[in-house]
Amino acid sequence: MKTIYVLNGPNLNLLGKRQPEVYGHETLEDVTALCEQAAAAGFAIHPAQSNYEGGLVELIHEAREKACGIVLNAGAYTHTSVAILDALNTFDGPVMEVHISQVHKRESFRHHSYIAMRADGVIAGLGTEGYAAAVRRICQLCES
Repeated sequence: MKTIYVLNGPNLNLLGKRQPEVYGHETLEDVTALCEQAAAAGFAIHPAQSNYEGGLVELIHEAREKACGIVLNAGAYTHTSVAILDALNTFDGPVMEVHISQVHKRESFRHHSYIAMRADGVIAGLGTEGYAAAVRRICQLCES
């Protein structure tokens, strides 16, 4: 079975509670269930969340050995973390960047993404459905 790591950064453990007018009412557990439903036969979802930059780097390193692809919502680290970009550059499979909100309609500092420099696709503004779209795309890329 092929594994897709679905990684979430800081504050995403508070989905459904933190700024629901921006991020919606779905929880991280709801996101995991959505990803599991979206995964094609033969694919498993490995969800993880860390509020720490180094924690995300370690998860990406782990994915190098265990995953065919990564779906990543790095939260605020998207806009600041060269360390996460460097870790992603060590990963050989496809990477999809996801944002629940439409970041380009928000503060200007959110318009830049270090993650996008490595991502094979970027999904923003679809709410949590963006995760499902990213999982479906990873399945397609890993089956090729």
